[in-house]
Amino acid sequence: MQIGVLQFFGWLDRSQALTSIYDMALERIALMDSAGYDAVWLAEHHFSSFSVCPSVHMMGVMAAARTKRLRIGTGVSLAPFYNPLRLAEEVALLDVLSGGRVNWGAGRGFERSEFKAFGIPGEESAARFHETVDIVLKAWTSEKLTYQGKFYSYDGVEVLPKPVQAPHPPVWMAASSAPAIDWAASRGFSILMDPHCSRDDLISKRQHYAAKLVASGHSDAHRVIPMARLIAIDETTHKAREVARRAAGWMLGAYIANPGHHRQEARTFAGRDPTEFYLDEVMLHGTAESVIDQIRALEEAGMTYLMAAPLSRRSFRLLTDKVLPRIAT
Repeated sequence: MQIGVLQFFGWLDRSQALTSIYDMALERIALMDSAGYDAVWLAEHHFSSFSVCPSVHMMGVMAAARTKRLRIGTGVSLAPFYNPLRLAEEVALLDVLSGGRVNWGAGRGFERSEFKAFGIPGEESAARFHETVDIVLKAWTSEKLTYQGKFYSYDGVEVLPKPVQAPHPPVWMAASSAPAIDWAASRGFSILMDPHCSRDDLISKRQHYAAKLVASGHSDAHRVIPMARLIAIDETTHKAREVARRAAGWMLGAYIANPGHHRQEARTFAGRDPTEFYLDEVMLHGTAESVIDQIRALEEAGMTYLMAAPLSRRSFRLLTDKVLPRIAT
């Protein structure tokens, strides 16, 4: 199994300088470079202390400058919030400056507050996302871009620079709902699987995606499909569960279940207490040995790339020292 890290920039304690959050994340990324991780995936969010990283492309340049081999993933570029040409330029420039190490993950977004602040009607989000992705890929592979769409039109625009990786960086689409999975599969895109669905739902969605790929005439063989999982590791099961419980409470209070936000997956939690649902059905937590067993179970179900989101500094250290050497390929 390959392992990358989904890097959030949570600002839990506002008495702590926000700059220290970035410093700690960049120190972690530098360590990842020599530890054997495949990639860091940088999470883009807006207008919330849940994760204060409004530009994964700027942060990606900082990550690239501190590393030699680690791939730099966007997890994700929230495509509807960009002019497509600007997005194509920024990701291509990151690919150039990193020496061809970009993994481009793109997503539609789901937060009503973000769409409202950016002045984008929510009902346009899917169409804008699809059109933006189409334009970015054409901008990278055309000498000059001519395009006529619903939201954007261009005539003979030379978009520079072009990415180092030919024909472009590897591409993934964030897909958690059935319509998003169906669209990605119909186009032959690989997908990123989100950290908030249950393990059973994760496996079911992966199987649904594979079936839709084949039905659309695409192959599922040898695809890298990162599954994002929130992970808490400690020296005892109890300590790890408490780390996971605190993180679940923070997410539910600060982001997912905030009345000012909306998330499709924050539905009914199967009629259960949301925190307990996260602890029992979503997060991986326990001792290093226990987490290895949990990861192995997902691997046996056909999942081959873990995008780990460690929920504490100790979780990251134990993931790096105790788990990564046992399961990374």
